[in-house]
Amino acid sequence: MKQFDQSQLKNLYRPAVDSHKGQNGKLLIIGGSKLFHSASIWAAEVASRIVDMVFYSSIDENNEIVKGKFQNGIVVPRNKLDHYIEDADAILIGPGLPREEGVEEGDDDTKELTENLLKKYPDKKWVVDGGSLQVIKPEILPNNCIVTPHHKEFEILFGTSGTEDTAFEMAKKYGITILLKGPKDIVCYINECFEIVGGNVGMTKGGTGDVLAGLVASFYCKNDALLSASAASFVNKKAGENLSKKMGLYFNASDLVNEIPLVLKNLLT
Repeated sequence: MKQFDQSQLKNLYRPAVDSHKGQNGKLLIIGGSKLFHSASIWAAEVASRIVDMVFYSSIDENNEIVKGKFQNGIVVPRNKLDHYIEDADAILIGPGLPREEGVEEGDDDTKELTENLLKKYPDKKWVVDGGSLQVIKPEILPNNCIVTPHHKEFEILFGTSGTEDTAFEMAKKYGITILLKGPKDIVCYINECFEIVGGNVGMTKGGTGDVLAGLVASFYCKNDALLSASAASFVNKKAGENLSKKMGLYFNASDLVNEIPLVLKNLLT
């Protein structure tokens, strides 16, 4: 299996010097719940460093929390979702959406919400993460989507353990891009796979996967699926390595959000 290396980052989209607001990526994030109110905020924060516009939509209670914490995007009520889906370059769904056993009164029905939107907008660029991965069937995934499971989510979604071979098989079977997260990330799309090594055990903390999902979706706004997933994995791991040099293993998801722009600056200039 080929390793993804830094030289491939040169293929990432760069904003043109004469571009204006909205031309360099518009991302919609659908997620959050009463229990997991921070998950999609981490995704939104890292996205705001990369794309021009970040739109965020959650349950009403969460939207109010986000309005107070996230100043770099627009909070969207559920009854306006269709407009923002149509306008977005990519949509991230799932960070913080409740699993079936964690649903509280007022939460979304994650299965219904995810399946309805994927079926209604199959031609959009989707990144499916978190709670959404644990309640849907792979048959409904559009061909142009990226899924970002850790090993447990991979097994729930595909009914088999996550390995290099099964990631390749499932990507080819369903025509999707898979980013299988772990100490070594595996990214596969149909007939091509990359492995991304690096990172450290400090990245096992809650929220780091949400940061990665936001990074994947941000890149996907203006790049193809395989490059977006592979580059995001590489940059995310590199940020974790940089933090470990400065802070040991004592960093969190918010630290990762703040380190990623510095990594991108160093790697892309």
